[in-house]
This record gives sequence, C-alpha cells and structure tokens, in this order.
Amino acid sequence: MAVITVRGLTRTFTLKSGPVHAVRGLDLTVADGEILGFLGPNGAGKTTTLRMLTTLLPPSGGEAEVAGHDLLADPAGVRRRIGYVAQSGGLDPACPVREELVTQGRLHRLSPADARERAAELAADLGLTEFLDRPTGALSGGWRRRVEIALGLVNRPAVLFLDEPTTGLDPGGRAELWDLVRRVRADHGTTVFLTTHYLDEAETLSDRIVVVDAGAVAAEGTPADLKARYGGPTLQDAFLAITGRAPVAV
Repeated sequence: MAVITVRGLTRTFTLKSGPVHAVRGLDLTVADGEILGFLGPNGAGKTTTLRMLTTLLPPSGGEAEVAGHDLLADPAGVRRRIGYVAQSGGLDPACPVREELVTQGRLHRLSPADARERAAELAADLGLTEFLDRPTGALSGGWRRRVEIALGLVNRPAVLFLDEPTTGLDPGGRAELWDLVRRVRADHGTTVFLTTHYLDEAETLSDRIVVVDAGAVAAEGTPADLKARYGGPTLQDAFLAITGRAPVAV
C-alpha cells in the first residue's frame, strides 16, 4: 500500500534571468512502512521536492497524496499526518527538553496533560528521560538531533521526513541515529523519507533508493539493484554512473 503517491509534480521559480525548472514532472511512490533514500547531486531538486511534500512550498503543477490527504486540496490534513526534521534544526538552546516536547504537543492541539504524557512517553522511548530538564543547548549534537526527531514524532506521524539527519555528527553519533531511525520504523511502522549526501547512510538504512537529477527521477531500486544495474561494486560507483557527478559526501 502506498503512503506517498506523486504524479507529474513540478516546481518552477521565476527569476530576473528567467524561469528555473527545479522539479520537472516527478513521479514517485513510497510504500507504507518503507525507508526511502532520496538522493541526488546538488541542484537535483531534492530539497524542493521535500519542501513541496511537507507543504512548505506549493507545487507549480502535478498532484500528490501524502498519508491519505491530497497535497493541494488538503495541506492541513497532510501536516497532521507527517513529521518533519529539517537539516538545520530549530531548538531553542535555552529551552529544556521537556518544554520543547510539551510545546510541540500543544501545537498539535494536545491538552496540557496529554502533551506532558506524550513528552514523557517519547523521552522514555528515545532514551531522553535523564535529559528532560536540561536546556537543549547543553546537549551534544547527537542528543540534540535525537530531541529533534522526538519533536517530529509527537503527533504519531504516518510519514517522518528527515532532511540530512546526520550532517555534522561524528561517526558514533551517526551510528546512534541510524539505530534510532531503524527503531522508529520497527516499533511504530512509520514510513521514513530520508534525504542524505552520505551514500553509506543511504545504503545502510534504505529499503529502496530513488536518485533524482535535473528535477526528475533518474533511477530507483534497492541498493543492491542499483549497484548491479549500473556496474559498480559500490553505491558511489552507481551514483556516478547515474548522474555523472560524484556525491558531496560518501
């Protein structure tokens, strides 16, 4: 069963120099419970696509359904059913973890008691209980990222969008985040839509990979499929064969 269905999605930006076609007739299907790696070189349309699917940017054309809601006709319905963790984060360094989680719950229209209960539940589930009363600025990068993922899960989303979730983390922090992403899917059945420049991350986590280039899907398949189809022993070789460009990170 598909939880995301995209048909002919486009986005054109109008600049003084003329139109820029960032996304050109994108077709995409994501299965319920899947971890999808969404890859592409810089300027391929990844971020624009992610912003459209999370209702942050209106499409110029095409159609999409996310978690049972039409992207154009019911963007509020989409927002109720998704979680989004941006690359840059958005934590207040002076705000305690508990307050961040409770505030997010209140924004999702939970009662004060239910928001506190959900905060405690997520903290226990993600190993954050001992940090609940610490300001987020006192946490390491890996633990702050864990708090951000907890914020994305407050509303029990059907789909969790993760934009470059391990950028800036050390190898140990990256490994811990990988385990957390796997657990989110295993324990809650959450579909994960992952963008990353780290090909080892994409290969380790993804059930399936979609490579976009020039605003359209250039290739898709399991990591093993892509390596076999494009004649390379590594995913980096396949990526280079598909796009003609090396990834920013490997």
